[in-house]
Parts: sequence; C-alpha cells; structure tokens
Amino acid sequence: MLTDVWTSLLLVWITCVPYTSMTPIISQSKSLQTGSTALLRGLVEGQRILSRAKRGWVWNQMFVLEEFSGPDPILVGRLHTDLDVGSTPIKYVLAGEGAGTIFAINEITGDIHAMKRLDREEKAEYTLTAQVTNRDTDQPLEPPSEFIIKVQDINDNPPQFVEGPYRASVPEMSQVGTSVTRVTATDADDPVYGNSAKLVYSILEGQPYFSIDPNTAIIKIALHGMDREMREEYLVVIQAKDMGGHMGGLSGTTTVTVTLTDVNDNPPKFSKSLYEFVIPEELGIGQPGGKVKANDRDIGENAKSTYNIIDGDEKDVFEITTDAQTQEGILRLKKPLNFETKKSYTLKVEAANIRFDPNSGAPFKDTATVKIAVEDSDEPPVFSKPTFVLQVDENAPINTVIGTVTARDPDVTGSLVRYFIDRHTDLERQFNINVDDGKITLAKPLDRETDMWHNITVTATEISNQISRAIVAIRVLDINDNAPEFATEYEAFLCENGKPGQVIQTVSAVDKDDPIQGHYFEYRLIPEMLNNPNFTIKNNGDNSISVLAKHDTFRRQKQEMYFLPIIVTDNGNPPMSSTNTLTIRVCGCSREGIVQSCNVEAYVLPIGLSMGALIAILACIILLLVIVVLFVTLRRHKNKPLIIKDDEDVRENIIRYDDEGGGEEDTEAFDIATLQNPDGINGYLPRKDIKPDLQFMPRQSGGPNGVDVDEFINVRLHEADNDPTAPPYDSIQIYGYEGRGSIAGSLSSLETASSDSDQNYDYLREWGPRFRRLGELYSDSCGV
Repeated sequence: MLTDVWTSLLLVWITCVPYTSMTPIISQSKSLQTGSTALLRGLVEGQRILSRAKRGWVWNQMFVLEEFSGPDPILVGRLHTDLDVGSTPIKYVLAGEGAGTIFAINEITGDIHAMKRLDREEKAEYTLTAQVTNRDTDQPLEPPSEFIIKVQDINDNPPQFVEGPYRASVPEMSQVGTSVTRVTATDADDPVYGNSAKLVYSILEGQPYFSIDPNTAIIKIALHGMDREMREEYLVVIQAKDMGGHMGGLSGTTTVTVTLTDVNDNPPKFSKSLYEFVIPEELGIGQPGGKVKANDRDIGENAKSTYNIIDGDEKDVFEITTDAQTQEGILRLKKPLNFETKKSYTLKVEAANIRFDPNSGAPFKDTATVKIAVEDSDEPPVFSKPTFVLQVDENAPINTVIGTVTARDPDVTGSLVRYFIDRHTDLERQFNINVDDGKITLAKPLDRETDMWHNITVTATEISNQISRAIVAIRVLDINDNAPEFATEYEAFLCENGKPGQVIQTVSAVDKDDPIQGHYFEYRLIPEMLNNPNFTIKNNGDNSISVLAKHDTFRRQKQEMYFLPIIVTDNGNPPMSSTNTLTIRVCGCSREGIVQSCNVEAYVLPIGLSMGALIAILACIILLLVIVVLFVTLRRHKNKPLIIKDDEDVRENIIRYDDEGGGEEDTEAFDIATLQNPDGINGYLPRKDIKPDLQFMPRQSGGPNGVDVDEFINVRLHEADNDPTAPPYDSIQIYGYEGRGSIAGSLSSLETASSDSDQNYDYLREWGPRFRRLGELYSDSCGV
C-alpha cells in the first residue's frame, strides 16, 4: 500500500500496425486518498473509461502483430506514471514471461519493445508485471501490476487435412446425392479473429462423378448409373481454402480414393452350352469327373454361384459341387459306373447366384448340357493327377508346347506309357501330344471367341493295351484380334421436316474380344467425310454415338438415300478398327415425326390457294398481257424512213430476194402508191429520205384519169433527173453504221464512186470471168 499522498497516471499507447485494432487505456487519479473510490464505467464514442483503483496502476491488454520481421524492434506500448514529473528519479521495471528476452522496456521512458519475431500458433499471449522503482535506491514506489500482451493473428497457416488421404466406398448404381464420406481440414490460425480460419471446400479432380458441399465437406454422388464393371475406383482431389475461399487465401489439398462396391446386377453365364467328358469305369466314388464353370462379372459374394443337376438320366449317379476358390462346378461320382450296363450319361446342369436381388427382375441363373462317356478300363496307367489345367495364348503359333501330362504304370512291371489324345474330345484335331513324354502342342490356330475352354482327354496306354484317361482343360487366353463392328445392320430414317441437330440414329458396337479392363470404343468418320455437310456424330460416353443432321434441307427428290461410313476402333493392344456403313433413308414424316413414306414421290401442289396467292398469279398474267400488247404496238408504229445525218451515215435497204414477190414486206423500196393513183401526178408528193433545200414544184399535167402508165413513168424520170436536190428515187438507205474512222469504209456504191481514193481493182480479175468484167468496170470508172 502507498502511504504517501500521490497520484499515479498510466498511459498506455498501443503501437498501430496493419490489421490491428487497439484502444488507448486512460487512468486518472480523482483523489489523494488511499481508500477505494467509486467505479465509473461507460463507453463514450468508442473510448473506454476505466475506474480508478487504490493504486496508480490500471491495466488492459496490449497487442502485437505476429511474424513481424522489421529491421528494428517493434514498439508494443508505453508505461507512464504521474510520479514521473522530473524531480523524482523514476525507473520502470518489467518482469514475467519473456521479460528481458522477448520484451524489453526502456527504464526511463517506459517504452516496451518486442525484440523477437513472435508466432501466435506457438504462444498466443504473455503475462508480465510492471513496477515503478526509485532509480537510485531501487525501492518500489508502488506495488507491481500485472498485464497481458496478446499476439495478434495473421493468415500464415494453410489448411491441413490431418486424417488424409482418405478412402471411402459406395455401392455401384447409387442414386445422385448419395453421401460418400466427409473430410475435415484444420487451420492453425485464430478462428475468432477475421476469416483466417474460415474454410471453403471444393473439388479439383473427380468431376462430374462427385460433388462436395463447400461448408460441410460432405462428398456426394453426382453422376447417375456409375457401374463398377466399367470402372471400380475413382481418385477425388479435395481442396480446402481459408479466407472464406476469397483471393489471397491459403489452401491445402487431400485425396479421397472412392471404390464402388459391387451389387448383384450380373447373372452367371456358362462359357459354352455343351460339355463333354470321358470318365473311366474305375473312377472312385467322390472323385471328380469333369469341371464346368459359369462366369459372373460381379465379384465377392455376388459372384458366387451354386451348381445343381436339375435333369438327366439317372442323375443320382452323379453330383456336382462348387469349388469355393475357383467357382467351378466339379462333377463327382456318387455310385460306381458299369461300362457294360451304361456307357454314357446326359445331364442338365444349372448355375445360380447364391445372392439374388428380387428388385432386379432378372433370373440370375444359367444352364448347360453335360454329356459323360463312360470308358472301359482294365488296369490302366495312373496319371499324376486326374485333371490338368493348361493355358495357351490365342495367337500362339503352331507346335507351341502348351503343357505336359504324366502317367505311370501302377503295375510292378512299370511298362512304358504312351500318350494319345482322344479325338472324340478334339474332333477338329486342334492339339497334338508327344506319345513318349506327354507334351501337348498346338496343331491348329485357336480362337478364344469361338471357344474359350477346350476340354480334351489324354489317354495313357501301356504295353498290355490298358488305357487310362485324364482330362486336360486348356484355357485360351484372349488377345485383341477382332475388330469392333456395329451391333446390327443399322438403317436410319431421316425426316424431311426434321430440325438441324436432331438425332437420326444411336449406334453401338460389339467386339468378340473380352479384355480385362472392358471395352471402350472410339468412333470417327472416314477422312473423306470429315467435312461432310450433311451429318455429324456425337459421343454419348457409353460406347455409343448419336448421328445428327446438320441441316433441314433434305429432300427425297434430291437424294433418297445417304451412306455414312464410320470407323470403330477398340482400346486393345494393338487397337483394331473396322469401317461400317450406316444407311440413312430420307422419308416423309408427319408433324409428330412419324415416318409415313420413304419412296420418292412427285410433289403435288395443294388445290386450295390463299387469296393473296391468287391475286399475285392474276397480276402476273395481266402484266404479261400488257407487255405483249406494247410489243405488238411498237412493231406496228415502227419508223420506216431513216434520215441521213451526215455524209458518212449512208445506208441502204437490205431486201430479202428469197421471197416470191415483194408483197407487203417490200415497203422500203419503190413507193407504188403513185402508180396505183395516177391522179397524183397533179399533186406534190414529199420525199421521205431527204428534206429538199429548194422547194421543187412538179410541173402541172392536165392528163385525164386514164393516163398511160408508161407516159407517167417517163415524166417522173425526167423530173428526177432534173431535180438537183434529190438523189435518184431508189430509196438509198444506211447500212449498219460501223463508226467513224472505220478502216472498212462506207459500203455505199454512190460514195465509193465519188471517193478520191486510188483503189486497184485488178485483183477481181483473178476471181473468174464474172468478177473480171466487174473489175474492168470499176477500173474504168476510177480512171475517169
């Protein structure tokens, strides 16, 4: 307790750093008494006012940012007391966690500095004690007070999946939304301050098969129909990101391996429908006489089958049991055989799944026929084992050694044993055996797709002709030697009124091979059809494709049938491919898309026409009639005479002389109207070809109406010869104008005669007698 009368004032300034929110703490002395004072609390505009205690120290917590790595120590805060007035030597002392090592205080000013880089994840807060002493005597001036320095968090820790990587399982064919598992990530940052520890989950790899809730991190099924037989295991990559998933946040990832567990959705299936065995007469009770097997694509308990003899003659002689390891049906003897009594047996064997799903609705069973031949024996050799199981590749070459069978003579003599293949079990002679050492070799190429198992019987014979037999089950191992092909011969029908992008046909393929990883087919058009303007294909993701139409302008009258070659390739090694052709017929369909007719039919215009169509047709007809009338009118009003415009524009009428008389067409030659009207001699007839410069008045003639035609013509001839303004009245016309400056010159004989050119016409004499006279005439005229 302080006995002196003094007032202490502690001012704490909190260093302002990024992302830090601090409020200065103010303590004031209201009295010099040592007793308690009233406690005043409140908030005034964000400033916290604390009560005064008996001592001069009142504390709140200080803050410092973690991972600060500046060049100088960071100022955390400052201690101050109202005893520090200059007259009293004051010294500030700091004690507690990290005092002197992590935090240092200036003894004079009271400044507290952080000397080291702090990590909130290692230690979130430090408890220290502050005290004011006399610098000279080290005597405390007031009791020590405790305060806390908190390390403020920054986002420096990424999320971590402590329990990862994860493994989970879900049944195949589960519904969309089925929960698979839940993952959990942790963040070492402060979950209270900011979003440094707020996590958001997302899938980086594993879509579209799975989805994840961003908040709860529950992984769910996102794709319908996930079949284990197609793919059993999926790897999903999950990311957890802090800062609420916003940019700048840190992230961590983990993997979830999801395994599809099997459900019983596949029935057992025998590899062949008929099995044949040869069983020796001395076969012991309970000994195996043959094996059959029904394969099931399921696994585990769902693939287990049980075998039963459901029919046959004397079926109580045999029994069939199931080998739990190989899931084979082993045919065993229940009663002794007697070759002399019965030499063969025919049985019907059934394989059925132990587990049955009543909701599947399919019979999970299969049947096969087993024929057993009883073999007579008389002290035969004994094979080392009753049944040999061998394997051979499908593409093994001829004479490949498949395996060896061994037998010995049980007699004391130990006779030499010779080996043979019972050709009743190898009718096609696909195998050979060495008679001395029992090595079985390949005699003919094998095809697994024809028969995967070959059960042959090997006989061992000794000198006394006693024979024993052993069953050799040869399994043919598959190779990729068959190209995929269309599942059926598809014939697609395309509607004329279909829309672009419509699915014309869904095409799937089959492959006789049976790869372990299952089939995967790739479809593509042949290179010549890559730019096909009519059709395209789309992969459906289930080993099938959809053939789509590219446009809607298909017409039967244009092309009735299309052939689309498609290449199908499998995923074997090496891959095999084949080209299959899809036939597409263009058909007429109803509005609902139902095919009605696929034959080429002539278009029939509909009888009923709208009023607009009728008006348009009528308008076209009227327009054609008007054009025809105008054309006829223009031809009748065609200008007959042509006026000569200049000296070079001289034309003549082209008269067709192949007519038998001028007729009405001879209108541009002589005008015989005057000849038909002799009275016209007394009147003036204007010229049609030129406009005279001088008005020429014909002389008067007072002849009667019955003027002689010969006299009339002579008069007109005289007038024409004496008329200086008119050319000879022979209707000189202009030929087709060839343009000015033409090297051909004018075709007018009149202009030619008046030309000043010195043209030589002697070459006309070389053309014959007729042209020789013409050349002489033109030569004489030119000379004149």
